[in-house]
Amino acid sequence: MLLCQSRKTLTLLTLSGLLALGACSGEQAAAPGQDGAAPESAALSGTVSIDGSSTVYPITEAVAEEFLSVEPGVRVTVGVSGTGGGFKKFAAGEIDINDASRPIKDSEAAEAQGHGIEYLEIPVAYDGLSIIVNPENTWVDHLTVAELQQIWQPGSTVDSWDDIRPEWPAEPIRLYGPGTDSGTFDYFTEAVNGEAGLSRPDYTASEDDNVLVQGITGDQYSLGFFGYAYYIANQSRLKLVPVDGGNGPMLPNEQTIQDGTYSPLSRPIFIYLNKTGVQKPEVRRFVEFYLDIAPQLVHEVGYIALPAENYSTSLQALQAF
Repeated sequence: MLLCQSRKTLTLLTLSGLLALGACSGEQAAAPGQDGAAPESAALSGTVSIDGSSTVYPITEAVAEEFLSVEPGVRVTVGVSGTGGGFKKFAAGEIDINDASRPIKDSEAAEAQGHGIEYLEIPVAYDGLSIIVNPENTWVDHLTVAELQQIWQPGSTVDSWDDIRPEWPAEPIRLYGPGTDSGTFDYFTEAVNGEAGLSRPDYTASEDDNVLVQGITGDQYSLGFFGYAYYIANQSRLKLVPVDGGNGPMLPNEQTIQDGTYSPLSRPIFIYLNKTGVQKPEVRRFVEFYLDIAPQLVHEVGYIALPAENYSTSLQALQAF
């Protein structure tokens, strides 16, 4: 299995392979259909359908772009309807793969089972949920988990910044976060409020993290959260807030996310495979390619790669699936 270092390398290696197939000892290959002709190329075709998490989307989209270089006959579609929205389609057998920023819920697993869907969970990276404010926010040095709960819990009375700490400005706090179909929303609310989905409702919600980025960059008194990669991609326009989970303020970065010291907001993220989908050669090939190239692309798009042996273990699980 080939692991390439860039789109350029992938293209060059693919072209080299095609040239090698097109010539033998300096003689021109026989045309297809003539006696003695070499068999036609077994190039793949078909479609791979993917939906789900906006957090996992940058990884899967990057893999899909690279895959096109080696399997141009396969069409890969990547949607973004949130982890929960993706699982609804996945459980109904409408897609081959669901991007998920949290593990599947018991209710979702039961729904999939009811439709005869067998699935395989594949971790692909680590993420650290990032607490974000506008760069013009000069007063927030860090937030504790207790303060995050005070802000985000149902029935919260936090309406202005000085409701959190009296020395902070008496200015309205405007909140931005993922929608309720988002696995990031579920993970954050469980880690901060103690139960997935438990949150105040009066905030600007979107399944598209780029919408949240735009909202925070345009509002000095904003506060929001989303995946680490979206902070990395927009860090010149955003301010990252350290979080104190009990061992002092900590920023998310490659080390603190991977070793879990950025607690409690570090987590693995996943793809889920429909067994019927994986029986299609183009889908299986795509997932094999994903696991080969993920360690490189995960880093390029701002996430943290798993240990190498995790990808090998997942490949073995795929082969046995």
